Amino acid sequence: MKKSIQISVILVIAATMLFVGCGKPASKTVKIGVFEPITGANAAGGSLEVDGVKLANEMYPEVLGKKVELVIVDNKSDKTEAANAAARLAQKEKVVAVIGSWGSSLSMAGGPVFADSKIPAVGASCTNPLVTKGNDFYFRVCFIDPFQGTVMANYAFSNVKAKKVAIVQEVSNDYSVGLAKFFTDAFVKLTNDPKSIVSVSNYNTGDQDFTAQLTNIKAQKPDAIFAPGNYTESALIVKQARQLGIKAPFLGGDTWETPDFIDVGKEAVEGVVFSTFFATEVPITDTSKDFLKAYRDKNAGKDPAAVTALGFDAYLVILDAIKRANSLDTVKIKEEIAKTTKFPGAAGFITLDQDHNAVKSAVIKTVKGGKFTYLTTIEPNVQ
Repeated sequence: MKKSIQISVILVIAATMLFVGCGKPASKTVKIGVFEPITGANAAGGSLEVDGVKLANEMYPEVLGKKVELVIVDNKSDKTEAANAAARLAQKEKVVAVIGSWGSSLSMAGGPVFADSKIPAVGASCTNPLVTKGNDFYFRVCFIDPFQGTVMANYAFSNVKAKKVAIVQEVSNDYSVGLAKFFTDAFVKLTNDPKSIVSVSNYNTGDQDFTAQLTNIKAQKPDAIFAPGNYTESALIVKQARQLGIKAPFLGGDTWETPDFIDVGKEAVEGVVFSTFFATEVPITDTSKDFLKAYRDKNAGKDPAAVTALGFDAYLVILDAIKRANSLDTVKIKEEIAKTTKFPGAAGFITLDQDHNAVKSAVIKTVKGGKFTYLTTIEPNVQ
C-alpha cells in the first residue's frame, strides 16, 4: 500500500513538473503584435500594412516549430490610444515582438512602452527619424525622412526646374512637419537661396477647407508645391488648389500612395508626383516575386500598395531574427533584428544601420490615368 502511494505521489509530482516548468506551461504559439490604426484618420494606411502582415503570416505561419499568432490591436489613429494599445500588447498579450505603426506619431507614442517592456518593434513605413532615435527596441524596414525629403527636393530642383516652392504642412502630424523641414533644408541648399521657400502654410488633421492657405500660395506664384501629409487632406488640398486655378505641380511623400488619395482627389490629382517605397513594375528580389504572386492570386490580380509590401517585410524580418536567436527571449530577438543585413524582402534588400533604420532606395511615382505609376528609382547615395 505504501509503495502504491509513493508511486502515485511521484507521478503527481512529475505531471506537475511538466505543466509548471518555470512557472507556466510551454506555449504552443508565438505571439507577434500588430500595432496599427484600423479606425480613424489613418485607417486606410494601417489596413494596407495589416494586409501585408496577414499575407506573410499565411505564407510563413510557423517559427521554431510553433504556430505564429497575430495579435492585432487598433491604435485608432490617436496618440493616447496608441500608448494604450502598445501597453495591451506588452503587458496583457505578452507578445515577443511588434509590427507597426503606419504614422510616425503613433509609433512614437508606443515606443516608450515597448522599450520599457523590452519588446522589439519593427515599423513598416514610419519614416520620422525620432521613431528609432534613442530607442534600442525600435527598428524599421523603410527609409527615413531626411533621405525622402532630399529625394523630393532634388526632383523639384532637377526635374521640375523649380526655383520657388511653397510648403503646405499638416502641423499636427510629426511626419508631415519633419518631412517638410528636410525638404526645405535640401531645397535651400540646392538653390543656394534662403528665400526659395516662398511660403509655409499650416493645417490640422481633419481640416476640410484650405481656401485661406491656397489663396496665399496662389499670390506667391510658386514653381511647385510640396504638401506632405495624410492622404485625405492632401487630396483635398490638390483638388481645391485646381479649383482656385493653381496650376503649379504638386509633390508629396509616401502617405499619398493610398487608394483613398485618388478616390478623394479624382482627376485633380492626375500628374502629382511623390516618393514611396516599392514599385510592382520592378520587383527586386525573389521574395518580391513570391509576394506579388501570392497577393495577386488572393486579390483577383490587383497590385499591392508599397506599405503592404513593407508590412510583409516587417513580419519576415522578425521571423528571421527569431530563427537566428533560436529563442523567444525578447532581448535576444532584439539583438538579432539589429544584425539584419542584406535580408531579401519583398520591397528590396534590408540592411539596418546603427540607428536601426533601413538603408534602401526610394521610388518615385505619379498618378496617371487614375493609377499610381512608376517613374524612377533613387538610390541612397543621393545624399
